[in-house]
Amino acid sequence: MSNWEYIVFEFIGGLGLFLFSIRYLGDGLQRAYGKQLQLAMHRFTVHPLIGILSGLIVTVLVQSSTATSILVVGLVNASYLTLRQAISVIMGANIGTTLTAFFIGINLIQYGLPIMAVGAFLIYFFANQRTQQIGKVLFGAGGIFFGLTLIGDGLHPILNIEAFQSLSASMHSNPIAGAAIGTFMTIVVQSSGATVAILQELYAQNGIDLQGALPVLLGDNLGTTLTAMLAAIGATVQAKRAALSHVMFNAIGAVVFLLILPLFVDVVAWMQNIFNLNDKLTIAGAHGLYNIANTFILLPFLGFFVWLITKVIPGEEERPMALTNHLDPLFIQQSPVLALEQAKLEVLHMGRLAVDGLEQASTYANNHERQFADLAMQLEKEVNRKDREITEYLSKISTNTLSNEESERHAALLDAIRDIERIGDHFENIVEFVDFQLSSNIKLTKEAQQELNSMFDLTIITVKQAVEALDKQDREVAIAVLQKEDQIDRMERSLRKTHLIRLNEGKCTGSAGIVFVDIISNLERIGDHAVNIAQLILNEKTES
Repeated sequence: MSNWEYIVFEFIGGLGLFLFSIRYLGDGLQRAYGKQLQLAMHRFTVHPLIGILSGLIVTVLVQSSTATSILVVGLVNASYLTLRQAISVIMGANIGTTLTAFFIGINLIQYGLPIMAVGAFLIYFFANQRTQQIGKVLFGAGGIFFGLTLIGDGLHPILNIEAFQSLSASMHSNPIAGAAIGTFMTIVVQSSGATVAILQELYAQNGIDLQGALPVLLGDNLGTTLTAMLAAIGATVQAKRAALSHVMFNAIGAVVFLLILPLFVDVVAWMQNIFNLNDKLTIAGAHGLYNIANTFILLPFLGFFVWLITKVIPGEEERPMALTNHLDPLFIQQSPVLALEQAKLEVLHMGRLAVDGLEQASTYANNHERQFADLAMQLEKEVNRKDREITEYLSKISTNTLSNEESERHAALLDAIRDIERIGDHFENIVEFVDFQLSSNIKLTKEAQQELNSMFDLTIITVKQAVEALDKQDREVAIAVLQKEDQIDRMERSLRKTHLIRLNEGKCTGSAGIVFVDIISNLERIGDHAVNIAQLILNEKTES
């Protein structure tokens, strides 16, 4: 193998290891701190500063501002975030991504292999899930350092090449060319963290001066926005606006800082001298300073920024045609933790549809108006559709490596889907029994109708509480579901006895009795499925 082949392979291999390690580190952080990720992505407020903090936390956990921006586009596409909230989160993501550069700036490169060894030891010799995830974090961190060593070794001989020296000189005198090169590099590598790391190596080896490095840094930030733009193709108007906001935010910042580049260079040089920063930390500091300054320069104009984006991409806010709003495939690879949370939102939606369908069936059983039967049947079809879509989504999530806790949540959601779908089948049965009653001109006694109403009311409340328990993971509500289901069982037995009494007394016909018993039997089975859902919270699953 020639020296040139060795150099190229070392650089490419180091870059590949670096990219893999960033992803592996992010995966370990997500697994270890998945609940914090959920908290950050779901508890937004109208205050932009909270959105910025959320974007920062999520980017630290997934180790990629690109991944965060893709998640944001998905959430906006699902109508889960407003454009204003999305922009504030993207601002936070830009700040969060600078922590990787600071991480690299700490001089731990020589410890890369030992850190990887410790991480591998924790992964392969400990059964505890949290310990294994910490091992992943360490292995990823060590891989980043070792990858940088290989990148640096591969770059060193290139610095003496005349063509490279000419390119470096041109970037010093032509900042726009430097920004363009930084943008192109990030688009190719698909990671601003990697291109900033390469820039840190170049600056540390005197391959480029500060005047030439800072425009490349600005271009790195701009290049990272392309993936989010691609993710927004075919999405809603709001999602396209969210992706464009990332481009515009970084582009405006790049233009402003290119216009004041001499001042920016002086401030970074002053910062390097005052804090005695090494070369890599100097680039990291410049990266952080730019993104923080850009955020707080544009933050007061957030309202105007939103208005401008809506003018650039006009149109009314679109709602997805299907009722399923949260099952965006972007979440599956970028964050299985968040994908599970999105699936849960749809399971809860499916549960509320089942409650609604049961209520419509109850109303139809009382007033015999066809519109309520039709609505109940439409809701049952929607429950079935959701069953298929959510199950397919969960099956795709399962292709990722899930922790024990995530696997349990995954299995619990599948069980809940099965029970909710069965609830839909049972209220469909009830509608069909009422249809049979009407077509056969069967009359129920007033007393029988009142008893059915009481059991309908109790069953509807029980299913509502089961969905609430699943939503809030509330054990007290789950216990209340079990207690109400006992009441349903006792009521079903009691109503069978009263039905036999009426039948023996000649107050009702045999055919009316069949309809009555079939309806209360289906209500009792609905109660059983509500209990199954509640037992998922109590970890006491039993067969229905």
